[in-house]
Amino acid sequence: MAKTFTLFLTTSPYSCENTLTTLEIAESALNKGYLVNLLASGDGVYCFLKGQRAKGTLNVEEKFLELIQKGLKVCL
Repeated sequence: MAKTFTLFLTTSPYSCENTLTTLEIAESALNKGYLVNLLASGDGVYCFLKGQRAKGTLNVEEKFLELIQKGLKVCL
């Protein structure tokens, strides 16, 4: 049985590096075979709006969609 890893995201994609760190941790855990849950609350839900970008040019919405297709479970 696979281990479960749960992340809690409460910051917007453009205010700090938390979104990028969350994406990297989730992707690494999925690649290692973990079941990964992401709880987004408060400003964290903005990461899932169309066209949201993190600092720089990374399209957060597309990256989360890619991870969802790899098995990331998201709860808003």
